[in-house]
Amino acid sequence: MAALVRAVKCQTGMPQWITVCSGLMQSTLPQAQWDRMLDGTLQRHETGRPQLNKVCGGLIQTRGAITQQRRMLHSTDQKIKIAALRMYTCCVERTDYEEFFHRCHMPDTLNSWFLVAQLHVWMCLVRMKQEGRAGKYMCRYIVHSMWEDVEQRGKVMGIDSVTLKESMRSMTENFYAAIFGYDEGILSDDHVLAAALWRNFFNKHCEDPRQLELLVEYVRKQMQYLDAINGEDLLLAGEVTWRPLVESNAQSILRPTPPTYNDEGL
Repeated sequence: MAALVRAVKCQTGMPQWITVCSGLMQSTLPQAQWDRMLDGTLQRHETGRPQLNKVCGGLIQTRGAITQQRRMLHSTDQKIKIAALRMYTCCVERTDYEEFFHRCHMPDTLNSWFLVAQLHVWMCLVRMKQEGRAGKYMCRYIVHSMWEDVEQRGKVMGIDSVTLKESMRSMTENFYAAIFGYDEGILSDDHVLAAALWRNFFNKHCEDPRQLELLVEYVRKQMQYLDAINGEDLLLAGEVTWRPLVESNAQSILRPTPPTYNDEGL
């Protein structure tokens, strides 16, 4: 405050510059640092008017650069959110649920749908975590989209709010337990992956080893398929395709075709 009082006593024209600088610097610098810089500037006001101009010009340029950077980050965030929503949509709209229900002897219920969906969401999370900070950021929105979709589907099915809330709490616990087990399985051998699928996907009710073998093979080939997709394409477009649960030709897994998108990532 003492520095501001001395500013009033400066020669005509200086206080206006100080006022402008004050507004800029207080928004970018701590108060103590601002007081020290202003104090030194005022002591040289008779010969230091150009220096004050230089300080103000630098601050204006700095604020402009910060604003531009924030706009760029906001634009990037929006593109990642859109790509995340598309990737989640691929998990639920490009998966043959009837095939899974039939092959794995699962009832056609919301919980069965969720078990199949979360398996595919997990595979997407594993792939996107390889893309650094942007990929991990995208993972958050994939999971966010999943929970919003689960809640909406429950309401459409007529599940009352209390039951739906309890079901979502149970699904949340199962989801994080499942991805932990699946992570361990994908990094280990087929026996560990099969055990994780038996606990989480089949809820320990699978007595047919052929069903486990089918799912282990599906996860392995699908992860190989996802790894072949360019990371930048996934971040920009979020387009994912899934191999059939049962391959008509085991040698038919080819390198995925890169998606097409415009300059906006759309």
